Amino acid sequence: MALVAEFLGQLTLDVFGDNDPKHPTVVPVPDFDPEKDAARIETAIQTKGVDEQTIINILTKRSYSQRRDIAFSYERRAKKDMITALKGSLKGSLETLILGLMKSTAQYDASEIKASMKGLGTDEETLIEMVCSRSNKELVEIKRVYKEMFKKDLEKDIAGDTSGDFSKLLLALVQANREEPSNIVDYAKIDQDARALYEAGVKRKGTDVATWITIMSQRSVPHLCKVFDRYKSYSPYDMQESICKEVKGDLEKSFLTLVACFENKQLYFANRLAEAMKSKGAKEKVVTRIMVSRCEVDLMKIRTEFKKQQSKSLYQTITDHTKGDYQKALLSLCGGDD
Repeated sequence: MALVAEFLGQLTLDVFGDNDPKHPTVVPVPDFDPEKDAARIETAIQTKGVDEQTIINILTKRSYSQRRDIAFSYERRAKKDMITALKGSLKGSLETLILGLMKSTAQYDASEIKASMKGLGTDEETLIEMVCSRSNKELVEIKRVYKEMFKKDLEKDIAGDTSGDFSKLLLALVQANREEPSNIVDYAKIDQDARALYEAGVKRKGTDVATWITIMSQRSVPHLCKVFDRYKSYSPYDMQESICKEVKGDLEKSFLTLVACFENKQLYFANRLAEAMKSKGAKEKVVTRIMVSRCEVDLMKIRTEFKKQQSKSLYQTITDHTKGDYQKALLSLCGGDD
C-alpha cells in the first residue's frame, strides 16, 4: 500500500508540478504494457548470468511513473519486490544507475544529498552541486521527500554537517525563498543589487558575505542575470572573478556554482560531465548522478551545450570513457548522438 500511495503522490506532482519547459531524453513510451515489461524483467533476472541488456533496454526507456507501474506488476507476478530482485542480480556501476532510476527525481536528489553527509566527513562537492543547481520548486519537493524518506529535516542535517558562511549559504538556499520571475524589470533594484554586491566585496577590505548570500539566495534568476551584467559597470572584475578574489574553499565553489547555474544551468552540467570524463577512467559517481537526475528534466539541452562546448558529442564521450553494461545504460539514457 505504501508503494501505491507514493505512486499516486508522484502522479499529483506530475500534473501540478514545475512549469519550466522540460527537455528530457527519457519520456513515457507509447503503447506501454507494464505486465509484459515485468515478465521480461523477471525472465532477465532468472536467466543464468542475468540478462542485463533486457533490464537496460526496458528501465532506461521508461519514465519514472512507468517504471513504478512495472514494479507493481512485477510484485504481483513474482510475489517479491522488484528493487530487491534488481539489487540481488546487478552489481557495480550498473546496479547504482538502475536503482537510481527506480526513484523519482526528488527521491533520487534527496538520497544523493543524504549520502553526501553520511558518515565521517562530508562530500561537499556533491552537496554543492545538488543544493546550488536546484530550483525553488525542486528544493521544496526535495525537502518534503527527504523528511518522508529519512524522518529528518534537511535543514537540520545540513546545519549539523557544515559550518560557517558555507553553511549559512546552503541553509538560505534550502529555505527556498527565491522570488519568482516577474514580467516587470525593476531597473532601480537591479542597480541597487549590483552596487550592493560590489560594495560588499571588491570595494571594501574583507567581504560582507551576508549581503552576497541574501541577494543570491532571494532574487529571481532573470533578475540576477541582469544584476551580474550591471555589476560590470561598478567593478573591474565580473561576478565570477570577484568571487575568486573575495572568498575561498567551499564557499567560493558554492557561489561559482550558483552564478554558473543562473547564467546557464545546462552548460554547468555539461561542464561537470566533461570534467568527470576528462581522465582515462570516468568519475562514475558524478556521471551517474547527472545522467540519472537530469534524464527526465533537461538532459537533451545538456547534450546540446556539451557538443557546443566540447566539439564532441556527449554520446561519443561516454563511449570513449566508459565500458560494458554501464556504458550501454548511459548511452541509452543519453538518447542518441548529436
